[in-house]
Formats: sequence, C-alpha cells, structure tokens
Amino acid sequence: MIVHDTRAIARDAVAARAGRPATALVHDSPDARLVLFRIAPGEEVPSHTNASSVILTVLQGSGVFKGPDVEVAVQTGAIVTYDPNELHGMCATTEPFVVLATIAPRPGTR
Repeated sequence: MIVHDTRAIARDAVAARAGRPATALVHDSPDARLVLFRIAPGEEVPSHTNASSVILTVLQGSGVFKGPDVEVAVQTGAIVTYDPNELHGMCATTEPFVVLATIAPRPGTR
C-alpha cells in the first residue's frame, strides 16, 4: 500500500512551461495512471481526447470542466467522468484549482 499526500504533491507539482498548469504523476501502472493538476486562474488544459476512460476529481478550489458540447462549473468534491474518446478539458477561473485525473486503463495499453 502507498499513501499519497495530494496537498504536498500539488504544492510540488511543476509546469512544463510558463502559462501551463503544473502537473505531477502520482501513480502509473498498466491498470491506471493518476495525474495531479494544479491550475492557476486563467490557465487551462486544452480540450483533447483519450482512448481510455478519464475520471476528474476536484480536490481543491473551483473551475470549469469542458465536454464536447458543454462547460460545467465545478468545485471541491465534484467528480466528472468521460468515456473513451470523449472530448474533455478544464480551466481555472477565479481561484487555484487542483484536480486528480484517473486514466484507466493506462494510456497505450488499449
């Protein structure tokens, strides 16, 4: 068993480049990949698709999850699921937004 401290992981997450959300790989196995996103106000993860199911869990703050034809305001505690190949994205609006993405099965195993 491994216990993950999501607050510490979010604090230490690193952005690949300026203006992009900070990310941290929490877990990676053939069954699932967990990625934590720390998104500052005005930053976004552009809409994209994934061959796997994607489950987004809001750990802190509020923001917007995007689907193919809708945008939904969400806050701490919300869970949104996307089917394989469903368009999805997210952004922070007025406050920092911490989201845990569960991707199952792990990308590249389908």
